[in-house]
Amino acid sequence: MDRIKNKSIAQNKRRRRIRKKIVGTSQTPRLSVFRSLKHIYAQIIDDGKGITLVAASTQSPELKESLPTGGNLNAACQVGGLIARKAKESQVESVVFDRGGNLYHGRIKALAEAAREGGLKF
Repeated sequence: MDRIKNKSIAQNKRRRRIRKKIVGTSQTPRLSVFRSLKHIYAQIIDDGKGITLVAASTQSPELKESLPTGGNLNAACQVGGLIARKAKESQVESVVFDRGGNLYHGRIKALAEAAREGGLKF
């Protein structure tokens, strides 16, 4: 139990440390990623106004039916592509990437690379 608790505390420390440095503005909003065991979520947030401009996840109606599972690399790539498409529709071109305390590896990296291929700049 202590190992899990320490892991959670370490992730929260990383999350706070990252958020001190990363702020989304109206010109360059923040692309925030949350990863759970079963799903992955991405939001583009304007921190100045405190609003979410665009959101996508494996729970989105566009992806929910086509994905057998939401917790793998394929699902993360599709969420990255969807968030990039929605951002283009909202006329958002460049963002600041907030990995949410997770390492830039695996599903987080796959989502980021798919968003870059979709046209987002960060």
